[in-house]
Amino acid sequence: MHRREAREFVLASLYQREFIDSSLDELLAETDPGDQRGYIEQTLNGIAENAAQIDAEIAGRTVGWRFERLALVDRNILRLGVYELLYLTDVPPEVAIDEAVELCKKYGTENARVFVNGILDRTWKERGQGEDTRREKDRSPTADGPSPEGGRSEEPGNLPKARGDPPGRG
Repeated sequence: MHRREAREFVLASLYQREFIDSSLDELLAETDPGDQRGYIEQTLNGIAENAAQIDAEIAGRTVGWRFERLALVDRNILRLGVYELLYLTDVPPEVAIDEAVELCKKYGTENARVFVNGILDRTWKERGQGEDTRREKDRSPTADGPSPEGGRSEEPGNLPKARGDPPGRG
């Protein structure tokens, strides 16, 4: 299994856990994660252990939308992205954001891609660099934030306005 497939598995597991509390062994019963088992286990456990903090990070940046109104898929993509940004030292911030956007393209609601990109980009710029939850030694020596070459063309200022239906309503 590749890391992208592992992220998809984590997303599906987070979504499933919205309805049924399942153990990791139950979730993995029909899947062979191969060398990604450690990532899957660490990520699912980390998101569960830090759920209140992660959800607060997201809710504080969903300007104009209540966190509870976000579609479950979009909310869980954000949880995965925030966890990778703030807690995983082996995932570069640009990769965490880009991979979350790719998940949105495949599974998210219509406006999720731009919305999730903006939330994660602001999370990294505001939280990831100021109050360091990642180990300092694992950061690049020139960590001035995500590079413009990170594949993200949308800027945080281009988030949907607080009119009409929220992105992720579903």
